[in-house]
Amino acid sequence: MLDVEDRLAELEELGTQRRMRMVSGPQGPRVVLDGRPVLLLCSDNHLGLADHPRVREAAADAAMRWGAGAGASRLASGTMTLHRRLEERLADFLGTEAALLFGSGYLANLGIIPALAGRGEIVFADSLGHASVADGCRLAGAETFLYDHGDAEHLAWGLRNADGRAALIVTDGVFALDGDHAPLEEIVALAHRHDVRVMVGESHGLGAVGPDGRGALAAAGLEREVDVVVGSLATALGAYGAFAACDRTLARYLATHARSVAASTAPPPPVVAAAMAALELLREQPRRVEKLQANAELLRTELAREGFEVAGSDAHIVSLVIGGSRLALRVADGALEQGVYVGTVLPPDVPEGTARLRLAVMASHTKSELRDAGRALGRAALRAGFRPGAGVPLAAAQAPAPASAGVFDGALPRAA
Repeated sequence: MLDVEDRLAELEELGTQRRMRMVSGPQGPRVVLDGRPVLLLCSDNHLGLADHPRVREAAADAAMRWGAGAGASRLASGTMTLHRRLEERLADFLGTEAALLFGSGYLANLGIIPALAGRGEIVFADSLGHASVADGCRLAGAETFLYDHGDAEHLAWGLRNADGRAALIVTDGVFALDGDHAPLEEIVALAHRHDVRVMVGESHGLGAVGPDGRGALAAAGLEREVDVVVGSLATALGAYGAFAACDRTLARYLATHARSVAASTAPPPPVVAAAMAALELLREQPRRVEKLQANAELLRTELAREGFEVAGSDAHIVSLVIGGSRLALRVADGALEQGVYVGTVLPPDVPEGTARLRLAVMASHTKSELRDAGRALGRAALRAGFRPGAGVPLAAAQAPAPASAGVFDGALPRAA
């Protein structure tokens, strides 16, 4: 039986980074964390829209006009005017026939994967995919083939040995853990060659990369080449919830067969209205995406100047592989002492010896804030006994373990 107290004691030994901290006030580039002001570098509020006046006003107005909650599932009385309106605008923005709202990105993956892959079929998933992908694969009952991270050749090997069975390929466009991009051109070409479906997660691509912030697929010119795009309303759009963008037939199918839609209360009107206002801002002000990308490049430059290895990150998420868990936590705590709050990613979410600091840039950060953050992290690393440049390079940390043979055994890691 699981000993909860022992598990909590293990976390306490690792330090304060592994407990929930309290943010007072709205999510912005600077927040009050546990009573002290800090620079926030671990929020996925990429465009800084979570506290934008128009977004907040839209949420407040929707609460007054339509109420605090939807009251029922989408298949009962929960589908409201706002839901349809946002779905239409998301589909128009992404160039698909339709879109379907979900309560969260986690619920989207938990519902879509089992709806599209069942017993006797195969899900091909990137080995560094989100935890919700791993859990969706478990629920599906299909066999799961984890191909080495970003390795189209390993995926091709798996497809060749799938004996022509029905299959679904699942990948992120921009990976949440390290901020690197999937080889989408190769993945789509393989899917067409083997006549299998493709599902691409754009939770960290939407509003952050590609023309007008339309995501990694748009950046690769593949907007209409995949079966379903899953995006988040809680990252660049600063609200809450998620969506699947696809053709009308598939949207109708998912509305009844994705249990996380059929058996969940519909997203509440205030968050739907907030997401709609944020989407309008993104369309009106595409320079926000340019500012985010410029900020990310500035932070990578500052970190490289401090000696950190940043070659593997090419988006607004920057991963610094430190090595041991305790060392990574000491560096993070040292940065926090200087007023810079960064995230940590530890085993079992990543392999032993590849603990990371995960930094997430916002368009609303200033250049001086990011320069100061780079210097603070450099000082924190040295004081913790870590010499930047001597750690595990990101590419090596993402490399497969020797036992990563392509087998259809359903074995899944505890993904980050």
